[in-house]
Amino acid sequence: MAVELAGGALLSATLRVVFDRLARREVVDYLRGKKLSDQLINNLRTVLSAVNSVLDDAELKQNINPNIKQWLDELENASYDADDLLDEIETHALQSNLKDESTKSSKASKLFKHSISISFRSYNRDMKKKLKEILQRLKFLEERIYVLGLIKGVGEKPSPRPPTTSLTEESEVYGRDADKEAIIKLLLTDDDHEGRNKVSVIPIVGMGGIGKTTLAQSVYNDHAVEKHFNFKSWVCVSEEFDICNVTKTVLCAVTKSHSHSYDDSNLDLLQTELKEGLTGKKFLIVLDDVWNEDYIDWKKMCTPFNYGAQGCKIIVTTRNENVADITGTIPTHYHLEHLKDEDCWKLFEKHAFDKIRDSGVCQVLEKIGRGIAKKCNGLPLAAKSLGGLLRSKEDINEWERVLKSEIWDFSYKETKILPALLLSYNYLPSHLKRCFAFCSMFPKDYEFQKHELVLLWMAENLLRQSKRDKRMEDIGDEYFNELVLTSFFQRSSNVSASSWEYSFEVEKSFFVMHDLVHDLARYVSGEYCFTLEDGNSNEKAMRVRHLGVATVVSSQRFGTISESTHLRTLLPLDSYSFRNLFNEVVNNVILKLRCLRVLSLFGCKNLTQLSESIGELKHLRFLNLSETSIKRLPNSVCKLYNLQILNLSWCHGLIELPEDMHHLINLRHLDISYCFDLVEMPRQLSKLKSLLTLTYFVVGKDNKAKIGELRELSDLHGELDIRNLQNVPSAEDAFEAKLMDKNNLEGLLLFWNGNSNDSNHDEEVLKNLLPHTNLKMLYIHGYGGPSFPNWLGDVSFCNTVYIRLGECKYCKCLPPLGQLPSLKTLYIEGLSGVVTVGAEFYGINGSNSARKAFSSLEFLRFSNLAAWQEWCSVGVDDGEIFPKLQALEILGCDRLRSVDWPVNLPCLTKLRIICSSSGSEVLVSSLPRTPAIRHLGLSKCEQIEVRGLPQTVETISVGGCRGVESLMKALRESQTCSLQSLCINDCSLPISLPTGCLPATLTQLRINNCEKLEFPMHHDSLKTSLQSVSISKSCGGSLIFFPLDFFPSLNYLCFEECENLESLMVSDGLPYQHGLICLSSLRIERCFMFISFPNGGLHAPNLTHLTVRDCKKLKELPEQMANLLPSLEDFTITDCPEVESFPEGGLPSNLCYLFIKNCSKLIAQRSKWNLQKLQALKYFEIVGGEGVESFPEEGLLPSTLTHLWMGGFASLKRLDIKELQQLTSLTFLEIKKCPQLQNLPQQKLPTSLNDLFINKCPILKERCQRDKGKDWNKISHIPGIHIDYKVI
Repeated sequence: MAVELAGGALLSATLRVVFDRLARREVVDYLRGKKLSDQLINNLRTVLSAVNSVLDDAELKQNINPNIKQWLDELENASYDADDLLDEIETHALQSNLKDESTKSSKASKLFKHSISISFRSYNRDMKKKLKEILQRLKFLEERIYVLGLIKGVGEKPSPRPPTTSLTEESEVYGRDADKEAIIKLLLTDDDHEGRNKVSVIPIVGMGGIGKTTLAQSVYNDHAVEKHFNFKSWVCVSEEFDICNVTKTVLCAVTKSHSHSYDDSNLDLLQTELKEGLTGKKFLIVLDDVWNEDYIDWKKMCTPFNYGAQGCKIIVTTRNENVADITGTIPTHYHLEHLKDEDCWKLFEKHAFDKIRDSGVCQVLEKIGRGIAKKCNGLPLAAKSLGGLLRSKEDINEWERVLKSEIWDFSYKETKILPALLLSYNYLPSHLKRCFAFCSMFPKDYEFQKHELVLLWMAENLLRQSKRDKRMEDIGDEYFNELVLTSFFQRSSNVSASSWEYSFEVEKSFFVMHDLVHDLARYVSGEYCFTLEDGNSNEKAMRVRHLGVATVVSSQRFGTISESTHLRTLLPLDSYSFRNLFNEVVNNVILKLRCLRVLSLFGCKNLTQLSESIGELKHLRFLNLSETSIKRLPNSVCKLYNLQILNLSWCHGLIELPEDMHHLINLRHLDISYCFDLVEMPRQLSKLKSLLTLTYFVVGKDNKAKIGELRELSDLHGELDIRNLQNVPSAEDAFEAKLMDKNNLEGLLLFWNGNSNDSNHDEEVLKNLLPHTNLKMLYIHGYGGPSFPNWLGDVSFCNTVYIRLGECKYCKCLPPLGQLPSLKTLYIEGLSGVVTVGAEFYGINGSNSARKAFSSLEFLRFSNLAAWQEWCSVGVDDGEIFPKLQALEILGCDRLRSVDWPVNLPCLTKLRIICSSSGSEVLVSSLPRTPAIRHLGLSKCEQIEVRGLPQTVETISVGGCRGVESLMKALRESQTCSLQSLCINDCSLPISLPTGCLPATLTQLRINNCEKLEFPMHHDSLKTSLQSVSISKSCGGSLIFFPLDFFPSLNYLCFEECENLESLMVSDGLPYQHGLICLSSLRIERCFMFISFPNGGLHAPNLTHLTVRDCKKLKELPEQMANLLPSLEDFTITDCPEVESFPEGGLPSNLCYLFIKNCSKLIAQRSKWNLQKLQALKYFEIVGGEGVESFPEEGLLPSTLTHLWMGGFASLKRLDIKELQQLTSLTFLEIKKCPQLQNLPQQKLPTSLNDLFINKCPILKERCQRDKGKDWNKISHIPGIHIDYKVI
């Protein structure tokens, strides 16, 4: 098996980069300018070529010869050092050019000129010496090539995969019944899907080892398939796509002759004979394991197949999506998914337990075996291989070893998993190998996005420069797509959620690596990449080049990483990874790592200031400071001449950028999204000609950056948010931004801040901010002009899918948006000058009255149009307006009196009309005709009537007396057979739900602020359907007792401010036989008359959440909680002053979270709580308690606690350190509102603590101040310390 062994991909990548640098003109010219001879450069090239030529041989032999392994390690170090030095030289060459420019410019800052001058003098002295030292090291390695016996150009040729056959053991096929049935259905259909091909090609696509061949074998041997075809042929193609060999194999199946009967080299003869044999016959051919991506070769091979009868089929199994695209004729490829855990277990069990007879051992091994099967992550090959490895073995230790091992711990003879995966890896070109190996720094199951990973690859020089004029980002996209197509990456089910239901933000797909593919990445990357996780050692982290941090790290642990002096990548892989790091660690430890190419401090909330030393990270290309508390960047950042990516998004405290940012001439991506405190931009940003991303631009006043700075940034991509447009002095200045030339810009946000002083000025400015017609998203906010410019709504903007107009208060009419052909989402918000919406909105006039309006619109929202009174339809044919509208919302438009709906809204599924106050005058003659309506919401609309409910409606939310009355009538008159959720709000009339009219499909019922409404206690149709009931401020007269057993399917039950509710009960007063087996959550809040739960307790075996809040008369909790509520995980009881104790038997053992607040009698009896037995309890919060002077008392808390909140103890004077120290798992402690607490114990708090919060404890606050407080030494070991909600 050919293996590019550990680290080979990354080492070869480094050597390639060094070669490239030595060939670059700027480097060569610079070295010559420093009087370095060409001979030195040529010697470097020669020695690098020599060591590179034996690299494959060395990688293959390193495992058997430790001297070769040492040689490779030394070569690695020398190569990286050479790359660092040449990168420095290239940087200084760039500095030299900037120095020349700066001397010509009188505007260059003195600091910048001075820093360049000093850096040149100090650098030139050392550069020659270092270059010669590296050459000597590489020459020494070259000399040892012959001693070690390394041979040039030797690399073991990949051994072919063992050939497959059509035979299979059907009993080994698990979890593929649905897949098999779907494939057979395709095979037995004689017509090609599109009717254009006699031969249908069905690709089965999936990663190596997922079971493509097994599924094809199972289908191939199916009895119905046997009968359907005249003959069948199975061809194992593998990596070598030999047309002659494939043709001959099929020909032998047709003629039933031996292969030696035909000449391998004469393709014409083979295809002619095959054509004669296939003519008029219906055949099935399986081409297993196809790798060929050459379309011409594929079409050439298929020529004789086209002479078969209608209904011929070819099945192609492949790992590569490109192969499927080339070969397939069906609309979609058949993607094979991973097996479910149970099916994986069955396959493993078949192979592992075949001869184990001892039932006692079997029971133990089954538990371990299920863990092993789960580890296979749905990969049949893994289950089969590991099952075979353990076949008939009864040694428990051996099974445990397999469970705890990684795939590289097994030899090739033991399992075929690694060889199968390495086959795919070895087939990758070298540039994809190194990009894949880099991903080993991610932890298992880590979800990543394409754009982020491509930028990391680019920063690490892993992307191969295209000879064509192609952006590096586009090259990275191609690499990423290739790794998806070959199943190294796969899409995660997770997508990024947007803040609105219909948002311009494109759902960003996340990707993951299958667990075994991740293991492969770790294997091939060797020791170059490492993930710092809980439990693993820092020792390895000190030797790596690329470090991912997947856990919260303390300052102490990070201190040891300072020894990782060659680190190139430092990347937090969790939003909390760096939450406990402060300025000191960042500036005194991290910024000392001078080889960094990638530095991310994302989420380091405690970082407020960077030191000037950041300017010494000469190699840095990627700097992420997003979600930090940084206010300013040091101007030395502007000396990072290699910087390509600077991410400052969500830095809410950032107020300014360095004035010399224009020196970052390699900067490609500047993300300052959501930096709303940024009041101005540095001047001369227009010099950043490489800039592709600029998310935010603030127009300055006076001598600050003007909007004209955008003129030269013609290649901007993505979104651009322009703020403070009121500062644009003239329409001519707006034109200078040249937005119409930015054809790659997808989103544009135009914001004015404050009231307009000159409406005509704003109008002229917006007119000249004309964007390119490629624009997809437009958001205009705060515009003060009286009307919108003509370009807004022009049909030339055929790519626009999203428009949002907000707070344009002086506009009297809406722009003609109806003729935008691609518009899908439209928000009209806060246009308080609009009175009528009519024909102008649709863009329809006498000349184009026959055209459709809003032909693609799917979502439309009007909100807070304070003066809007009339919405006029226009005279067009049925269905010509809003033909695709799916959701319509009218929110807070309280003066709207007349709506002339379009005749038909065929696709509308959601309609919401929400008034801001119950006294609104919204009047709608009738709701629109909506045959597809599924969701209807009407709130505080006193004049609206509900008439005729379609059968399609699934959710209804209605508020206001008239609306609720009309709904009751509509329910009596209509058959709403799909209704699942009903919400009734704000009705003061005495109304009851109509008996027999609520469908059995209803699962959710919410009643809010309907005091006189009668709860539907005796609706038989609801007995089994209702799953969720929520009652708030309602049903005062009818709801005194609630019979739990009447609704046995309840999953969620909530009572809030039900002033007359006294008890939950069972109808016959006896414990019910089966209990509430579905109930999982019960909440009773602010029900001041509530006094009791059912006699005998709550029989709810699956209840997980119980909340009892502010029930002043309640004296007892449910009986037998420990026995009857075995699944309870979360219990909250607050403000119940009469409850004295927990029930007999205590609380359920499964309890994980317990919150007790302001229950004085209960807290007084805390010594009887017996919480020690709750071994699942991790979160405990206790607030309020009279006379508590010491806490926690001995034996009160279980050692399993990880989080403890304590507060509101007015008399608390001391903490019991002995009791606290036995909480060995405690990571979080909050002490709040304890004004008498004098000090912390002499002994330190638990060493396991990661976070300590001290809030509103004035005495402690003074004693715990950093470095100077008297108790500081008692808590200084804790990574995160917060006092009065501020980090110290």
